[in-house]
Amino acid sequence: MADATTAFVGKIPENYERYLAPLFFNDFADDLVARVPVSDDMRVLEVACGTGIVTRRLVERLGGRGTVMATDLNEAMFAHARKRLPGSGDATYRTADGTSLPFESRSYDAVVCQFGLMFFPDKTAGAREAFRVLRPGGVYLLNVWDALEHNPVGRITHETIAKFFPTDPPKFYTVPFGYHDAGVLQSLLRDAGFDDVRCERVAKQGQSPSAAEAATGLVEGNPVYGEITQRRPEALAEIKAAIAANLARELGDRPLRAPLRAFVATARRPET
Repeated sequence: MADATTAFVGKIPENYERYLAPLFFNDFADDLVARVPVSDDMRVLEVACGTGIVTRRLVERLGGRGTVMATDLNEAMFAHARKRLPGSGDATYRTADGTSLPFESRSYDAVVCQFGLMFFPDKTAGAREAFRVLRPGGVYLLNVWDALEHNPVGRITHETIAKFFPTDPPKFYTVPFGYHDAGVLQSLLRDAGFDDVRCERVAKQGQSPSAAEAATGLVEGNPVYGEITQRRPEALAEIKAAIAANLARELGDRPLRAPLRAFVATARRPET
């Protein structure tokens, strides 16, 4: 996954947390974590934890009744997550690949993954690994974005950037918004061995103080930044200005309000 469309490095984690968390991720994190069935002494594994947006909410939801193991393959995002939860009892962190988890089988009560599956090069392996590490009766909770056409911030950004590179447009935004078939997701989970598989479309509204701040995050808070700088680094300011103008035109400004749509999947490992 270490190509230009998946490299969250440099200042990207800081910008991701500052600009994109309120625009894209916070409300969906609240929704996902609220679905975790809490019990005493439970063990929760988070896969692809990123900057810890969900991790912090999991720790708060468990309230000391269980433990959280937060994992990610990206060291830069991981380092940012650890800074935000420095307490020894908050969560345990471990570098891990979601398609090949370094944990014993049947060792967790819940596996949680927010907007990570789309980046897995082998989604089948990711689902099977979640199944393997769950105890019988354990739950797998994850979400994926709906299509770009239903997420205007991503669509506007992708289309605007593409106009600057007509022969070789950056492809990053096609990755997170490219796994949006609920039927395919449900089949993936059932084929991995899960039952009681449910997939629900969830709509939220993200927000940014301004279209300009949103544009900063949308360009400098994810790997599209690397794709642009590989092509025309001198165009960064012009690209951000164009994105801000197009966002403001369609979604308003000060604040910018962004309709969002995703799928939330719940699946359970059978008791036997």
